[in-house]
Amino acid sequence: MVDEYQVRSIRADEWPAVKELRLLALQDPVAHLAFLESYEQAATRPDSFWRDRAAGAAEGAEAAQQIVAEGPGGEWLGSITVQVEEAGTTDWAGHPVERRQGHVVGVYVRPEGRGSGLIKALLDAGVTWAWGKGLARVRLFVHVDNGRAQGAYRKAGFVPSGRTVPLGDTGVPELEFVVERAG
Repeated sequence: MVDEYQVRSIRADEWPAVKELRLLALQDPVAHLAFLESYEQAATRPDSFWRDRAAGAAEGAEAAQQIVAEGPGGEWLGSITVQVEEAGTTDWAGHPVERRQGHVVGVYVRPEGRGSGLIKALLDAGVTWAWGKGLARVRLFVHVDNGRAQGAYRKAGFVPSGRTVPLGDTGVPELEFVVERAG
Protein backbone atom coordinates (compact mmCIF):
# COMPACT_ATOMS: atom_id res chain seq x y z
CA MET A 1 0.00 0.00 0.00
CA VAL A 2 1.10 3.53 -0.72
CA ASP A 3 1.62 5.53 2.47
CA GLU A 4 3.29 8.69 1.23
CA TYR A 5 3.28 10.48 -2.09
CA GLN A 6 3.56 13.95 -3.51
CA VAL A 7 1.08 15.06 -6.17
CA ARG A 8 2.57 17.51 -8.66
CA SER A 9 2.77 18.55 -12.30
CA ILE A 10 5.47 16.97 -14.40
CA ARG A 11 8.50 18.86 -15.73
CA ALA A 12 9.39 18.79 -19.42
CA ASP A 13 12.73 17.09 -18.73
CA GLU A 14 10.93 14.14 -17.15
CA TRP A 15 9.94 12.71 -20.53
CA PRO A 16 11.73 9.36 -19.87
CA ALA A 17 9.48 8.83 -16.81
CA VAL A 18 6.42 9.88 -18.86
CA LYS A 19 7.33 7.23 -21.42
CA GLU A 20 8.05 4.56 -18.78
CA LEU A 21 4.75 5.05 -16.93
CA ARG A 22 2.71 5.14 -20.15
CA LEU A 23 4.25 1.91 -21.42
CA LEU A 24 3.59 0.30 -18.04
CA ALA A 25 -0.04 1.48 -18.15
CA LEU A 26 -0.51 0.03 -21.61
CA GLN A 27 0.53 -3.40 -20.29
CA ASP A 28 -2.19 -3.40 -17.62
CA PRO A 29 -4.74 -6.22 -18.05
CA VAL A 30 -7.57 -3.68 -18.58
CA ALA A 31 -5.58 -1.31 -20.81
CA HIS A 32 -7.83 -2.20 -23.75
CA LEU A 33 -10.75 -0.72 -21.78
CA ALA A 34 -8.92 2.39 -20.69
CA PHE A 35 -6.63 3.60 -23.47
CA LEU A 36 -7.03 4.40 -27.15
CA GLU A 37 -3.59 3.09 -28.11
CA SER A 38 -1.80 -0.20 -27.66
CA TYR A 39 1.53 -0.94 -26.05
CA GLU A 40 2.88 -1.89 -29.49
CA GLN A 41 1.92 1.50 -30.94
CA ALA A 42 3.42 3.47 -28.05
CA ALA A 43 6.62 1.40 -27.80
CA THR A 44 7.61 2.26 -31.37
CA ARG A 45 7.31 6.03 -30.90
CA PRO A 46 10.61 7.93 -31.09
CA ASP A 47 12.03 9.81 -28.10
CA SER A 48 11.09 13.09 -29.83
CA PHE A 49 7.41 12.13 -29.43
CA TRP A 50 7.86 11.62 -25.69
CA ARG A 51 9.81 14.88 -25.32
CA ASP A 52 7.02 16.78 -27.09
CA ARG A 53 4.33 15.00 -25.10
CA ALA A 54 5.98 15.89 -21.80
CA ALA A 55 6.68 19.51 -22.80
CA GLY A 56 3.07 20.01 -23.92
CA ALA A 57 1.66 18.92 -20.55
CA ALA A 58 4.42 20.07 -18.18
CA GLU A 59 4.36 22.62 -15.41
CA GLY A 60 3.40 25.98 -16.93
CA ALA A 61 1.80 24.55 -20.09
CA GLU A 62 -1.51 26.18 -20.98
CA ALA A 63 -3.31 23.54 -23.05
CA ALA A 64 -2.72 20.49 -20.85
CA GLN A 65 -1.25 19.39 -17.55
CA GLN A 66 0.05 15.96 -16.62
CA ILE A 67 -0.08 15.37 -12.89
CA VAL A 68 1.76 12.56 -11.14
CA ALA A 69 1.83 11.03 -7.70
CA GLU A 70 5.46 10.51 -6.79
CA GLY A 71 6.47 8.13 -4.03
CA PRO A 72 9.18 8.85 -1.44
CA GLY A 73 11.77 7.07 -3.58
CA GLY A 74 10.92 9.11 -6.67
CA GLU A 75 8.90 6.36 -8.37
CA TRP A 76 5.79 7.57 -10.15
CA LEU A 77 2.80 5.74 -8.67
CA GLY A 78 0.13 7.17 -10.96
CA SER A 79 -0.76 9.90 -13.38
CA ILE A 80 -3.56 11.79 -15.09
CA THR A 81 -3.58 14.44 -17.79
CA VAL A 82 -6.11 17.25 -18.09
CA GLN A 83 -6.49 18.74 -21.57
CA VAL A 84 -8.27 22.03 -22.26
CA GLU A 85 -11.02 21.63 -24.85
CA GLU A 86 -12.01 24.88 -26.52
CA ALA A 87 -15.62 25.66 -27.40
CA GLY A 88 -16.26 25.38 -31.14
CA THR A 89 -13.66 22.63 -31.67
CA THR A 90 -14.18 18.91 -32.18
CA ASP A 91 -13.34 16.36 -29.47
CA TRP A 92 -11.50 13.03 -29.78
CA ALA A 93 -14.70 11.26 -30.86
CA GLY A 94 -15.52 13.80 -33.58
CA HIS A 95 -18.25 15.58 -31.60
CA PRO A 96 -18.48 19.35 -31.24
CA VAL A 97 -17.23 20.87 -27.99
CA GLU A 98 -19.96 23.21 -26.80
CA ARG A 99 -18.04 25.01 -24.05
CA ARG A 100 -14.52 25.50 -22.81
CA GLN A 101 -13.82 22.60 -20.46
CA GLY A 102 -11.23 20.20 -19.16
CA HIS A 103 -10.95 16.62 -20.35
CA VAL A 104 -9.16 14.06 -18.15
CA VAL A 105 -7.23 11.40 -20.10
CA GLY A 106 -4.49 8.88 -19.47
CA VAL A 107 -5.61 7.90 -15.98
CA TYR A 108 -3.37 5.23 -14.50
CA VAL A 109 -2.40 4.08 -11.00
CA ARG A 110 0.08 1.27 -10.41
CA PRO A 111 -1.57 -1.79 -8.84
CA GLU A 112 0.11 -1.20 -5.46
CA GLY A 113 -1.47 2.28 -5.31
CA ARG A 114 -5.01 1.26 -6.13
CA GLY A 115 -7.59 1.63 -3.38
CA SER A 116 -5.34 4.02 -1.43
CA GLY A 117 -7.04 7.30 -2.35
CA LEU A 118 -4.28 8.14 -4.78
CA ILE A 119 -6.64 8.43 -7.78
CA LYS A 120 -8.81 10.91 -5.89
CA ALA A 121 -5.74 12.99 -5.04
CA LEU A 122 -4.69 13.02 -8.70
CA LEU A 123 -8.18 13.95 -9.90
CA ASP A 124 -8.52 16.65 -7.22
CA ALA A 125 -5.24 18.19 -8.40
CA GLY A 126 -6.37 18.01 -12.03
CA VAL A 127 -9.70 19.64 -11.28
CA THR A 128 -7.97 22.35 -9.24
CA TRP A 129 -5.69 23.04 -12.21
CA ALA A 130 -8.74 23.26 -14.49
CA TRP A 131 -10.51 25.69 -12.16
CA GLY A 132 -7.32 27.79 -12.18
CA LYS A 133 -7.57 27.97 -15.97
CA GLY A 134 -11.10 29.34 -15.66
CA LEU A 135 -12.83 26.13 -16.74
CA ALA A 136 -16.25 25.50 -15.23
CA ARG A 137 -16.52 21.80 -16.11
CA VAL A 138 -14.20 18.81 -16.29
CA ARG A 139 -15.13 15.56 -17.98
CA LEU A 140 -13.72 12.14 -18.66
CA PHE A 141 -14.87 9.04 -20.45
CA VAL A 142 -14.88 5.54 -19.02
CA HIS A 143 -15.63 2.20 -20.64
CA VAL A 144 -19.06 0.83 -19.80
CA ASP A 145 -17.44 -2.38 -18.47
CA ASN A 146 -14.81 -0.65 -16.30
CA GLY A 147 -16.74 -0.66 -13.02
CA ARG A 148 -13.65 -0.19 -10.85
CA ALA A 149 -12.74 3.04 -12.62
CA GLN A 150 -16.34 4.25 -12.51
CA GLY A 151 -16.36 3.75 -8.74
CA ALA A 152 -13.08 5.66 -8.34
CA TYR A 153 -14.42 8.55 -10.42
CA ARG A 154 -17.61 8.72 -8.36
CA LYS A 155 -15.55 8.84 -5.14
CA ALA A 156 -13.65 11.79 -6.63
CA GLY A 157 -16.91 13.69 -7.25
CA PHE A 158 -17.50 12.89 -10.92
CA VAL A 159 -21.03 11.88 -11.92
CA PRO A 160 -22.44 10.33 -15.10
CA SER A 161 -23.79 12.99 -17.46
CA GLY A 162 -26.03 10.52 -19.28
CA ARG A 163 -24.03 10.94 -22.48
CA THR A 164 -22.40 7.95 -24.15
CA VAL A 165 -19.94 7.88 -27.02
CA PRO A 166 -19.09 4.76 -29.04
CA LEU A 167 -15.46 3.70 -28.69
CA GLY A 168 -13.71 3.64 -32.06
CA ASP A 169 -14.71 0.91 -34.48
CA THR A 170 -16.00 -1.38 -31.74
CA GLY A 171 -19.13 0.67 -31.06
CA VAL A 172 -18.85 -0.20 -27.35
CA PRO A 173 -20.04 2.79 -25.34
CA GLU A 174 -17.84 5.03 -23.25
CA LEU A 175 -19.72 6.85 -20.49
CA GLU A 176 -19.12 10.54 -19.90
CA PHE A 177 -18.55 11.51 -16.25
CA VAL A 178 -18.41 15.19 -15.26
CA VAL A 179 -17.74 17.50 -12.37
CA GLU A 180 -19.09 21.04 -12.48
CA ARG A 181 -17.51 23.96 -10.70
CA ALA A 182 -19.69 25.15 -7.84
CA GLY A 183 -20.88 28.75 -7.90
